[in-house]
Amino acid sequence: MQSYGASSYGDGMAEVYDAWYQDLGDTDACVATLIRLAGAGPVLELGVGTGRLALPLAQAGLEVHGVDASAAMLERLAAKPGAQRVHAVLGDMAGPLPRGPFSLVFVAYNTFFNLTTQEAQRRCLASVAGVLAPGGSFVLDAFVPDHPATPGQAVEVRSIEADRVVLMVSRHDPARQEARTQFVEITSSGVRLRPSFIRYAPPAELDQLAADAGLVLERRWAAWDGTPFDDDSSRHVSVYRMAGAAHQAAPGRD
Repeated sequence: MQSYGASSYGDGMAEVYDAWYQDLGDTDACVATLIRLAGAGPVLELGVGTGRLALPLAQAGLEVHGVDASAAMLERLAAKPGAQRVHAVLGDMAGPLPRGPFSLVFVAYNTFFNLTTQEAQRRCLASVAGVLAPGGSFVLDAFVPDHPATPGQAVEVRSIEADRVVLMVSRHDPARQEARTQFVEITSSGVRLRPSFIRYAPPAELDQLAADAGLVLERRWAAWDGTPFDDDSSRHVSVYRMAGAAHQAAPGRD
């Protein structure tokens, strides 16, 4: 996907992100779990976007920081009530990150895969390790790739209205662990493209990349509500700590 950069997804999606993703059903459980893990804070969100998680965390009394590569996303966040409580900065989550130290760093809902190379993912994890407070946690929420995965391409109809059609055009390359998508919005005034490009990885690969950065897996759930993870789980919420850090359990989640 030529000319695709760190800000491309956010710049394309900022206008519609809240409308398209307002029904993510895990938000309340996600916020509750993050509050438990953070303790007294402070917290850093990678890919803070329009503040779906950062705003309720700040409202709960945590000191919340966020980084995002898209100025358009951060403008949407800044326009919302309570945004002054979130310390949001423009930057690449591969690093450098805000200095910290943070008791919790997290990246939610597949956002880690917006880093489109394994090297960028490595840099991100190394940056996270550098800003975690002693005993702090790093939490990564993502889908579990199908195995074995099959290559393919598809055109799907996302929505049809009297004056608007949205198509999703996608191509999947399992050998490179890449998925490229264009959301094509067609209206009477023209065509709007909203690109997405991810480099995904299975949990075992993420664990190894984390270990290379000095982060060890402490626990893994299938969902933010603490559902046990097993071989049939389609998602994972993985909690990492620095190697040798003391165990600090989230109440009710072991």
